Amino acid sequence: MATTFCLINQKGGCGKSSTCFHLAGAFAQLGMNVLLLDMDPQGSLSQGFLGSEFVESLNSKETMAMLFDESSFFDSYDGLFHPTQFDGITICPANQTLAPFNAPEPEETGMLQFAIREFLEERNNYDVVLIDCPPNLYRCSWVSMVAADYVLIPVPPEDFGTQGLRAVHQCVQQARKLNPDLRRLGHLITRCDSRLLVHRMYEQKLREMYGEMVMN
Repeated sequence: MATTFCLINQKGGCGKSSTCFHLAGAFAQLGMNVLLLDMDPQGSLSQGFLGSEFVESLNSKETMAMLFDESSFFDSYDGLFHPTQFDGITICPANQTLAPFNAPEPEETGMLQFAIREFLEERNNYDVVLIDCPPNLYRCSWVSMVAADYVLIPVPPEDFGTQGLRAVHQCVQQARKLNPDLRRLGHLITRCDSRLLVHRMYEQKLREMYGEMVMN
């Protein structure tokens, strides 16, 4: 089975998609076979690999929305996997068709909570799976945590970037009720300019608060 990482934060623009993009390249350079799951209806990661016009033209059965659409339950997943221009990197994209399924109160969505986990259990030809989540803790983020081995939390060292971290940690704890093996890999400081005093101060504060859980 692949090792699965999901990238989560409640704030947009904190570097989740960029981190997924470059981590995929780093793993591929190491000779690993990488699968990317875009669980953000904005589809930024998908557009980065496949182009905006192509991604926006995809129907729901060609995106991650297929996993939650009852009319697609018995369809093949073949159209969901899109090769990229980079060897070793495949992406299952997202666009606006995923938005209606990203509902709040995801704990009340029954067996759909296991949609991604069951999807990945049938895929044994990948070494690493990276899941890019939207800037909220609704269904798309929840089902990603239920399926993942590790949670990685990108955090810009600034006021808005660090707000809501407590809620993220609480959500991870809740997800462990369905996925006891889920672990926090740590906080990844992103978009940091060491020339700015405010960034240095926030990074120091994060390291004081979370210790070794802030990655180097």
